[in-house]
Amino acid sequence: METQKRAGVADPQELGGSLDDIRAFCTVVELGSISAAAGRLGETKGAISRRVTRLEGRLSTTLLARRPRAVSATEEGLAFHAKARDALSLLGDAAEAASEARSLPQGHLRVTAPADLGVDLLPPIITGFRRQYPQITVELLLTSSALDLTSHRIDIALRASSDLPDMEYRAIPLVNLDVRLYATPAYLGERGEPQVPGDLSSHDLVVARDLMSTAAMTLTRRGRVERVALRPAVQTSELASASRVVLAGGGIGPMPGLVATPALEDNRLQAVLPDWTVASAQLYAITVAGRHAPARVRVFKEFVHEELNRLGGRGA
Repeated sequence: METQKRAGVADPQELGGSLDDIRAFCTVVELGSISAAAGRLGETKGAISRRVTRLEGRLSTTLLARRPRAVSATEEGLAFHAKARDALSLLGDAAEAASEARSLPQGHLRVTAPADLGVDLLPPIITGFRRQYPQITVELLLTSSALDLTSHRIDIALRASSDLPDMEYRAIPLVNLDVRLYATPAYLGERGEPQVPGDLSSHDLVVARDLMSTAAMTLTRRGRVERVALRPAVQTSELASASRVVLAGGGIGPMPGLVATPALEDNRLQAVLPDWTVASAQLYAITVAGRHAPARVRVFKEFVHEELNRLGGRGA
């Protein structure tokens, strides 16, 4: 950097605040006069002249040869104009692309969600979304970890929480998630249907360690709380695999109501102690930007919100 300054070469970083000056100079060269450039850019002749002089000072070179009735680019000015014109064109293209991203739903969408929602709930929603917006491609990252949106270049995160922590991102509630107990009709036909929480102790219980303790299960009904000691028949690390075991007839286990709804409707599942809740949470859509988010993010968030509430209403 010091070598550049000693040799009289402009530091490119010092041109960062002079974009309008560069545009003014290019316009003068292209139109052949300061007056015409002033008219095109909506500024006075004096303002355009000062912009060019300021740019020449930054570059430590003469860009325009000024005569009483005309101006013309010097050799250095012509060389600078050739490159600056291309740079301004690229900047214009970038600005147009950014504006289109804000208004037109297109491009690539990176979404993160918990595994149980991503495996059981999101596939048909994403398929329906892609039918409506085929110009948007979707990348789905399934993890129980709360990935940072900026560092992982994530457009939208779907997260379930009963108490969302403070964060720098914008969180919009989508739908309530109640986790209840379910089993297959075949299992309940063979083992009987629990009538009160205490009956669970005589059943094969499937436990997801990311949701509950493996020692006890807490059930809630209209403010009343029952705590049931557990001896799990099957333990899994997360809710998605627990749901699969339950659907396979492996016992009684927890599922979010939205995930269970399709299996309830086609009689693959049956609610167990349906008035009792294992856990309650809110599903949030979390984005980096709010109203300034790209159109692809806004339309996806709206689509998911409508679909989840439709599913929630169906399962009520």
